[in-house]
Amino acid sequence: MKFNTKLVLGIESTAHTWSVGIMDFNGKVYSVANDTFIPEKGGLHPYLVKEQHLNNFMSVIRKALNDAECKIRDIDLIAFSKSPGLGPILKIGAQVARMLGQLLNIPIIGVNHCIAHIEIGRLMCNINDPLTLYVSGGNTIVSAYESGKYQIFGETLDISIGNMIDMFARDIGLSHPGGPKIEKLAQESKRYLSLPYVVKGMDLSFSGLYTAAKKLIESDSFGKAYGRNDIAYSLQETAFAMLTEVTERALAHTQKEEVLLTGGVAANKRLQEMIAYISKEHNARFEVVPHKYAGDNGVMIAWTGVLRYQSEGEHDNRFTVIDPKERMDTLSIPWRG
Repeated sequence: MKFNTKLVLGIESTAHTWSVGIMDFNGKVYSVANDTFIPEKGGLHPYLVKEQHLNNFMSVIRKALNDAECKIRDIDLIAFSKSPGLGPILKIGAQVARMLGQLLNIPIIGVNHCIAHIEIGRLMCNINDPLTLYVSGGNTIVSAYESGKYQIFGETLDISIGNMIDMFARDIGLSHPGGPKIEKLAQESKRYLSLPYVVKGMDLSFSGLYTAAKKLIESDSFGKAYGRNDIAYSLQETAFAMLTEVTERALAHTQKEEVLLTGGVAANKRLQEMIAYISKEHNARFEVVPHKYAGDNGVMIAWTGVLRYQSEGEHDNRFTVIDPKERMDTLSIPWRG
């Protein structure tokens, strides 16, 4: 295929997913290829994830190139996730990006993973200036663009919503990923069991909610007075009500006219329903990132790389060093100026 526009190759490598996306500088997607580490039991083991990514990164790149019907020499820009995430896994993406940049003699751009989740939502939903609820296995953040940055108006104080749901799913014997399975279980019940509701100002805490749900599983009443579907329903209703409260308060404060739901947990229909309701109450347009781009993916990294490259030009080595704990609200957003 002959391309009449510049192409970017994006590499996502913050946690369990190694993903490569190829698109042009106008936002047209040509391919996305993923390889996801699924633990046999327990949570993510960085060493095992790293080993899988090292074994498979070239085959995923080849698949993305093949699906896009292009050659590696057709690529004009490399973007990679440099923050935040698991350090050993972030390093792989950075090393591969630098290797490709040097071999092809093309620029590379480091991208903040959290900002990328917002930008792919803005692109795919054709939405301009939203209040964003970003919910995933690694992050839970309410954010909006103010004063040149993506300011954080609320966030989790401990574990993320996605991690909490996955932990609970493992406790009741469900395999990873647990989110869709918990959602299905919750749909089979309307019986609410009392669980801790912890909102502190604009922030949330999910650890107490998880501990209480786990105690319900371990109780003698489990399987008699109530079942796992009742706990799943109660867990979802409580956690999502907490998210909805904080999001609504941020919406009232910022007076944004658009609301975006993004991240892997955005696929949950009940959460969509609750955020859609408060958006309507505030006369705000509500959008959900398409399912294909809700979880971690190389396309979101590619697109955010394009935006930053077009605004700032090529990054030198100082800006390609990984930062596992980098906060999105510390970075300028020049393309939104």
